[in-house]
Amino acid sequence: MNTNYHTIIIGGGAAGFFTAINLAERLPDAKIAILERGKDVLQKVRISGGGRCNVTHAEFIPKELSLNYPRGEKELLGPFHSFMTGDTIAWFEERGVTLKIEEDGRMFPTTDSSQTIINCFLELAQKFNIEILTSHNVTSINKEEKWNVYTKEEQFACKNLVITAGSSPKVWEMMRELGHSIERAVPSLFTFNIVDKKITELAGIALEATVEIPQLKLESQGPLLITHWGFSGPAILKMSAWGARKLNESDYKFDVVINWLNHISRQDCYETLVAQRSSKRQVGNEWLFDLPKRLWKFLVASMNLTEKNWADCSNNDLQNLATILTASTFSINGKSTFKEEFVTAGGVDLKEINFKTFASRKQENLYLAGEVLNIDAITGGFNFQNAWTGGWMIAQSIDD
Repeated sequence: MNTNYHTIIIGGGAAGFFTAINLAERLPDAKIAILERGKDVLQKVRISGGGRCNVTHAEFIPKELSLNYPRGEKELLGPFHSFMTGDTIAWFEERGVTLKIEEDGRMFPTTDSSQTIINCFLELAQKFNIEILTSHNVTSINKEEKWNVYTKEEQFACKNLVITAGSSPKVWEMMRELGHSIERAVPSLFTFNIVDKKITELAGIALEATVEIPQLKLESQGPLLITHWGFSGPAILKMSAWGARKLNESDYKFDVVINWLNHISRQDCYETLVAQRSSKRQVGNEWLFDLPKRLWKFLVASMNLTEKNWADCSNNDLQNLATILTASTFSINGKSTFKEEFVTAGGVDLKEINFKTFASRKQENLYLAGEVLNIDAITGGFNFQNAWTGGWMIAQSIDD
């Protein structure tokens, strides 16, 4: 095997394949290899979106798209003007893969199968003679006239080196040895484990809510899901992404305050409850604010008001009920990974990357894309869009 390449890509995931294919389309004579440490490539693509592959998100304004990245918002704004959602849709369509938009804005292949994306990439890699070398665990990298890449099996040389190895501590260490700073990795996109398990009896209930962690000055709003272990849903996942470092520093022990009525204030809630005093019905049997019936009964029961008539409720009763409806407090102890898609905040310091090319500012002919950088997004296809944008920009930047 000729182990001398024009470009070697370390990491056989979304960003790696997108870089390789776009580069090969631009420079068909370039000899390109993808080195993947696992037995299979594109594993995150396979499991993403429950096996359907959440390719991107239907957000077509660069500034708005960038707001979904707790780390990387500022840096990705320029690149998104070059390649973003509309370009992703067109890219796949031109290569025979049609995407569809779901109600929440997530975009999937119309086949609802991640295999469609995988097949597209593998077929294009074969068409352009991109070498895919699996079970090639990179052990070290150094730079002489060219880049030297060592695996347990063999040694490779290349003019251009692209790192798309995801959240790999070993690869981060190699980047550190090449002069890069690494932001310590902490989990992002996770759900909250609750101490008081009573509310988990309501598992499956979902509603729009406002969630706060006052001690950490974090707030989030959106769909909240009660689970068998605690709280999940977009409101929690967004908070876990934006607050990744603060939550890690708190050792995932804190109090979360939930306004089940979302934007309704405690005072407005109280006034609505006072107006109910004209009703002769029991509080437990007349639920308000369009709350799910089971949740209403649970909250009312916790105040011992279930069998009390509205007319018999004191001001104090109604003040307490208003408080629990707009500021229920729960103690959180620990987190759970969201689905199989483990996402981390951390990686190569963004100040050390030229975002016009995704090239290293520390080493010539070294490029980085995807989660190896200190970029991560909330759930909904945004992490993949970062991979597509970075891969495309690199492929346009590498010369022959």
